[in-house]
Amino acid sequence: MIPESFIQELLARVDIVDVVGRYVKLRKGGANLLGLCPFHNEKTPSFTVSPTKQFYHCFGCGAHGTALRFLSEHTGAPFPEAVRSLAASVGMTVPEEPRSPRQRAADRERREEGSRQQHILEQAQAHYRAALKQAPEAVEYLKRRGLSGEIAARFGLGWASRDRRGLAAVFTHYEDPALLESGLVIEAEDGRRHDRFRGRIMFPIHNQRGQLIGFGGRLIEPGEPKYLNSPETSLFSKGNELYGLHEARAGIRAEGCVLVVEGYMDVVALAQYGLNNAVATLGTSTTPEHLRKLRRASDRIVFSFDGDGAGRKAAWRALQACLPWVAEDLSMRFLFLPEGHDPDSYVRAYGVQALRAHLDEAVPLSRFMLDELAGRHDLDEAEGRAACVHEARPLFAQMPEGGFRLQLEREFARQVRLTPEELAQLLAAAPAAGAPGPLPGTGRRPAGQGQGQGQGGAAPAPGGAARFARAQGGHAPEPEDGPWPGAGDFGAGRAPDAVPPWLDAAPPQAPRAPGRPPRRGGGSRQVTPMARRLLRLLLAHPALVAGLGDHQLELLAHHPHLGLVRQLIGLASTCGAAHAGALLQAADPESDLARAIQDLSTELMAQDLPDPQAEWDDALRAIERQTVQDQCDRLIESGLETAEDRRRYQELSRRLARLKAGGG
Repeated sequence: MIPESFIQELLARVDIVDVVGRYVKLRKGGANLLGLCPFHNEKTPSFTVSPTKQFYHCFGCGAHGTALRFLSEHTGAPFPEAVRSLAASVGMTVPEEPRSPRQRAADRERREEGSRQQHILEQAQAHYRAALKQAPEAVEYLKRRGLSGEIAARFGLGWASRDRRGLAAVFTHYEDPALLESGLVIEAEDGRRHDRFRGRIMFPIHNQRGQLIGFGGRLIEPGEPKYLNSPETSLFSKGNELYGLHEARAGIRAEGCVLVVEGYMDVVALAQYGLNNAVATLGTSTTPEHLRKLRRASDRIVFSFDGDGAGRKAAWRALQACLPWVAEDLSMRFLFLPEGHDPDSYVRAYGVQALRAHLDEAVPLSRFMLDELAGRHDLDEAEGRAACVHEARPLFAQMPEGGFRLQLEREFARQVRLTPEELAQLLAAAPAAGAPGPLPGTGRRPAGQGQGQGQGGAAPAPGGAARFARAQGGHAPEPEDGPWPGAGDFGAGRAPDAVPPWLDAAPPQAPRAPGRPPRRGGGSRQVTPMARRLLRLLLAHPALVAGLGDHQLELLAHHPHLGLVRQLIGLASTCGAAHAGALLQAADPESDLARAIQDLSTELMAQDLPDPQAEWDDALRAIERQTVQDQCDRLIESGLETAEDRRRYQELSRRLARLKAGGG
């Protein structure tokens, strides 16, 4: 594992302009540099690189990141490889965190095993591709399916002959255990071996880094199974992989969405017709790992299914897998083609424009869910409506709290003739025994994963940036809309539901089911104008964190709408980031903080303020003025009945006068 401290030092040493400039022609455009985006097709430059903030942002497709992310995304290099390449360019040596001899030996053995398996798979792939050219029946089959030689070469299609031991021509030591471990051969009980794939069109399967990890094979004649995948190996797990995701990266950016289909042939056929944004599950239902990868690929996901009963059942299973991921900034839709058609047959019969028209009419997840629930119960009867609520309860329990769930609950309440409040009470009850609970992979990041330093939301104790950093390591969630704590001078006596008038009120939250953990990740919190102002200042000028005093930290620690600001302070204190790009690299990519940084990317490209420290101090004075004013108002409302109330009011009034006059 590469230490985070080294990554930060590396980003402080390299210049993103030099890195991007090797691949993109840049020209001066004010304080930034402009060029044609390498991640989508465009004629007018919208790709912007900031030398001061050390990150790039495309105003066309939204691609953004640091020098490391650019190198990894543009070249397809794994992250560690991108780090080593960038480090070598500036004469730095990548250190490895200390590990025991046993750990190092185990790591070395895993790397060697993985490398050997990949080498074996690549040899088999070369054999399959060469065999396709010598197999007229396989070539004729692909032509009948409308595929050109160019598209077959692009996806690396091959042919596994019908010979039981066809791979013996490639691997002279056919009894090598590695052939069994790589999934290319099968060993019978009597010890005799034969090729796993025979008489099939071969589809190489790559991971997101572009590494060959397995194969899928399709019969060209009647038989079962029609599709056959590599078995589970140390490199390949079909529940974790999506066919075509590596090849579809550019297409997903260009189309603005990712299309999930059911088979390899659908992916290849759509690419033949110019739709290059399709990926396929590998014979399994949609899994949380699939959703995680899809979410990273695009904020618009369309699942395509056959319009028959089996297709709708598969779609319902996919919907249930999607529920923990629903969010205001993520669109998930379902496309149902006419019965008897899959994407491959439909595009061949009617053309790509007809399919695009269907894509535009894909059903939103919310509508599919409500229509399916309504179709299963008689909503004209009280019994049917009660049964519908009963079935819906575990579905809503899987959703993170937020605006999307609130909207869906209100629509469902109208459907079952309840008020939103009545429905909320019913949904807050414990799910029925045996009902499915929340699925894994809801955006909550396991401890120790990723490049960021602890993105937990525990509220930090006041009194120094280091305390913010320590607090960030906790796992307790931090409510963005919680009551004002009654500690110190800030928030004492404030009503729990009071919201300062200069803040945008956050959307009301649906009651959480008992025992269900509060949401962390999986969507974006609503960021108030003041929080946005502070985030923008800290991102553009991380050095502000070093100058925070105890008074300012205490003020921030007790404010209910500045959780993301506190997280950013903790992150900056922990990683020592020197610029916005380094903060972006250190943030957990699936956290609310990373989403907020992404949302602010456009604003960060603007001209720097002449005096960021003065702007920061002014913002915190505004927070304190409002805090003190609210406390004065509360005391007046109480009637100032006691001597302590009157003394407190006089003290707060004097402080308010000083703050309004510009003093501390």
